Amino acid sequence: MPTIVVEVMPKPELLDPAGKAVAGALHRLGHDHVTDVRIGKRFELTVDSVDDDLLERIEKVAADMLSNSVIETVLSVEILDESPAGETH
Repeated sequence: MPTIVVEVMPKPELLDPAGKAVAGALHRLGHDHVTDVRIGKRFELTVDSVDDDLLERIEKVAADMLSNSVIETVLSVEILDESPAGETH
């Protein structure tokens, strides 16, 4: 069964307190090469089949339900896998 992946991130102009906390922890652990961390959300939606109409509806769901348009941006809505079970690319 295909999986549709929706990625949502905080808008770049907004603070990301969780990301700042992780960046601070990384620095305390000696990972000074990390300059910034932003934490977002990833949704994996398993569907029976995919067509253009379904992708449009999922994009609307992503904008209306899976993200808060005031503070977040939907980065992508992509098909992860359309191959039959057991088959890999």
